[in-house]
Parts: sequence; C-alpha cells; structure tokens
Amino acid sequence: MNEGPGQQSGAAAGGYPAGLVVDRTGQAEAFDAIGKRYDEAFPHKEGQIAAVQRLLSELPAGARVLDVGCGTGLPTAGQLTDAGHRVTGVDLSAGMLELARTNVPGAEFFHRDLASLRADGPRGLGRFDGITCFFTLLMLPREEIPLALGMLRSLLVPGGHLALSMVEADLDDAGIPFLGHTLRVSGYLREELRRVVTGAGFEITGEDDYAYAPASTDAPPEYQLFLNCRRD
Repeated sequence: MNEGPGQQSGAAAGGYPAGLVVDRTGQAEAFDAIGKRYDEAFPHKEGQIAAVQRLLSELPAGARVLDVGCGTGLPTAGQLTDAGHRVTGVDLSAGMLELARTNVPGAEFFHRDLASLRADGPRGLGRFDGITCFFTLLMLPREEIPLALGMLRSLLVPGGHLALSMVEADLDDAGIPFLGHTLRVSGYLREELRRVVTGAGFEITGEDDYAYAPASTDAPPEYQLFLNCRRD
C-alpha cells in the first residue's frame, strides 16, 4: 500500500491535473531524520487540539476521518480515534508513519504524497466525513496550494468538514532552517488565506489564531492560523 515520494502522478478530480508529477524527496528525507524530535520541539499544540474539538462537534458518530500529513499521529489521529472515529492517516515520511503506527494502533496509515490522493480508483481512499490538514499545505509552493485544497474537497462527502492550519506568513517556497534541516515553506497573510480557501469551495465556519514559540529549535516564533471549514 506504500507509494514513495517523487513517484506520484495523476490526481483526484477537482484537484491535481492528471499527469502532474511531484518530487518532494528532500522534504521526506528531512522529516524521516527529524522523527520524534518534532514532538519535542512542538510540545504544546493547543490550537490543533482545539480545532479537532470543534471538528468533533460537527462529525456524526463513527465518522470516517482523514488526517493529511499525520506525522507521528499525535495528537490528532489519537484524539480522533479516542473519540470513536475511523481514522486514516497519510504522510510523506516513512519515519513519521512508523511512529504513528506505534502511537495510534487503532488507526490505519499509508505512505502517500497528498498529490496522489484520490477517492476512487485502484488506490482510492473513498470519501470522508472530515479531514484534518495541520501545517501540511505549508510545505507546498503557493501555486500548488489551491490544487491541494481542491483535492481535499473532492475527498469529502457533500457537507463534509475540513480542519486546516497554516502559519501566517507572506512566503512562497522559501527555505527556512528547521531542526538541523532546511525546509521549503509557503504561507499567506490571513485575508489571502481566507480567499484561497473559500475560492476552493469551502465555507469557513470557525477561525482562531495562536502565537507560538517552538521549544528547542531554531525556528522563529510564529502565528498559527486555524480554520474550520465545510464543503459547500
């Protein structure tokens, strides 16, 4: 069920165009190396936990939920599983997924790039009542973010819910130091982020922001933006 980074092509309807090939090998290698140090550097995730709590209030019992960029599985996949939902996690990093399977044995996890995700077809995941996508779109160039949002929308049932977070920053594919590695990241100021999200076919139903200073890392303080959205 694995699909390595740098080998994905095709697209979910409403998202990535067919034939697009992406290569995020460097990003995957960085997160493989970072491993459990990620949770050590970001031990406080109040905004993420609160966004999931809002999502939980909107989901039916026993919902199918997709955690995109699930990382170590904590806290999000664990929080959703503990609430009785059927959770599927996907991540680019095989190292992170190894930790996630240990941390959240009640969920299922797949090694996928988000550009390869689709509801239908041989590798299709089906459709979900809810999706969480915390800081995953941050790792894309800006031109790809609307495609990714369209793909996420196509994976939701009509009226399904998306919990999304980004760091507020006017950046496009900029290199930043992170736990001894260089990651390429993008971001928006909040008004532009709202326009991009609503332009992809979502209604924003809730919004919050948090000032955050990572622990034990050279990453600078940041403002984290959390949006709870509904597929229109």
